[in-house]
Amino acid sequence: MAKIKGYIGTYTNHESKGIYSFTLHTTKGSIGDIRVVAEVENPTYLCISNDQDALYSVAKKGSLGGVASYAINHADGALEFINMQVTEGPSPCHISVDEHEKHVVIANYHRGSIEAHPVHNRAVQPVTSVILHEGSGPNTERQEKPHVHFAGFTPDQKYVVAVDLGTDTLETFKLTNYTLTKVQSLSLAPGCGPRHLAFHPNGKYAYIITELSNEIIVLTYNPADGSFHEIQYNTAVPLDYRFKSQAGAIHVSADGRYVYASIRGHNSIAVFKVNEETGKLTLVEHTPTEGLWPRDFSLDPSEEFLVVANQESNNLTLFERDKETGKLSLLQSNVAVPSPVCVKFLNKQ
Repeated sequence: MAKIKGYIGTYTNHESKGIYSFTLHTTKGSIGDIRVVAEVENPTYLCISNDQDALYSVAKKGSLGGVASYAINHADGALEFINMQVTEGPSPCHISVDEHEKHVVIANYHRGSIEAHPVHNRAVQPVTSVILHEGSGPNTERQEKPHVHFAGFTPDQKYVVAVDLGTDTLETFKLTNYTLTKVQSLSLAPGCGPRHLAFHPNGKYAYIITELSNEIIVLTYNPADGSFHEIQYNTAVPLDYRFKSQAGAIHVSADGRYVYASIRGHNSIAVFKVNEETGKLTLVEHTPTEGLWPRDFSLDPSEEFLVVANQESNNLTLFERDKETGKLSLLQSNVAVPSPVCVKFLNKQ
């Protein structure tokens, strides 16, 4: 692929207009063709269907929050609006779609909820199930109530999993007849503030990035009952770093050999090597993101490149990735995008 299309989710409280598209020119090692493809409020997280023909976004409409769906035009990357489902209250912070494109699930940080929406012919239907979390954590400033920050499907598609920054919990749900039912709950280290979760491609391990303690938790996953077991905690920032930092996103390479995490404040991507026998991690390096507050990032389909969204400096940074060592080399950092917070690539061009 000489050209790979991608999409950027943003905050629209400044100059951004909504969802942007871009092109990664792999032969040149550069990003260009930045343009608005959907005008929508606060599309801060995006996901793309397994067949690559639809894009789903969290969305805001005045005092309402919810989900928007779009058809992807592969000729030019344009997005065609399909529909939107919103309800009164703050907009969600995370969205996932199952591999058969029958459901989307959303995590709502401010409401402390997980919600499930059916999907029919790429159109999102009204919410059919809402789980409202209860509780709090020891950090009285950030954990005064539940703050669900991630909701997604397990690799076997048997369960929905959610992490709650406010209550330090990882919960597992069955989604049957469009209804969520809790089947497992795991309490994590008090005050850690779990934010996002990523599975190893072998389906045996999961990795949680914690926003408040700046750690990566390694867990085993049992598909028989949807349970998890902690096996390792790793600091994601240098031990001598004393300034404000909040870990952001976490992703695993397709070969399962490396885990990457964005660290806001320290403004770096932490690279970890995976022990293939145990799933445990060893730090390789921290790479500066050449921007401020790297909220999220993405590996391109070839995994030879990695793109970071630097929210507070309004830029994307492009790195070349060494598949053998996992290390990143800077290619470009002057890609201007207003308030970028999420990057997703198309696998089908």
